[in-house]
Amino acid sequence: MLLVFTSSWWALVLRGIAAILFGILAFVWPHITLTALVFLFGAYALVDGVFAIIAGVKSYSELKRWWVLLLEGIFSVIAGVLAFMLPGITALILLILIAAWSIATGVFEIVAAIQMRKYITGEWMLVLAGIASLLFGIALLVNPNVGALAVIWLIGAYMIVFGVLLLSLGVKLRGLVRAAHQMTPRAV
Repeated sequence: MLLVFTSSWWALVLRGIAAILFGILAFVWPHITLTALVFLFGAYALVDGVFAIIAGVKSYSELKRWWVLLLEGIFSVIAGVLAFMLPGITALILLILIAAWSIATGVFEIVAAIQMRKYITGEWMLVLAGIASLLFGIALLVNPNVGALAVIWLIGAYMIVFGVLLLSLGVKLRGLVRAAHQMTPRAV
């Protein structure tokens, strides 16, 4: 694994630079970032939905309420497809879509946790995740304009931090590669 990372240190540096630039653009041009946000949300919702559907289908014989996971997955896939089909949607509609998805996911997570308490311990963590999803969705509905800008700024801040970390790692790996080359005896 170390060999893979050290041989492609430059890819980490490029990814880091791209993330930093994206983060800066999120602050400078938030309306452009919105389009990227639509696609990121769509991709996440699709992947999340597929995994929830798989979990629901796999738990068919084990859980009485397996259909809750299945419904959550279907709702998530629909939200993801809508995001890709309507990339030009406004911030308000996107925020309503994210808020509705977050609220529905929160409800399904709480219901699933209640059902799971008979089988596992630690279900309270899923309840807290569900409550967090509910509160996030409600906060977006209460003040969508501030919510859109805040989401874009959070993404921008995250991308800058993520980019700096990747860039730092790439530079460090480059140093390891150079040090390894200097330690290797050269054929005469």
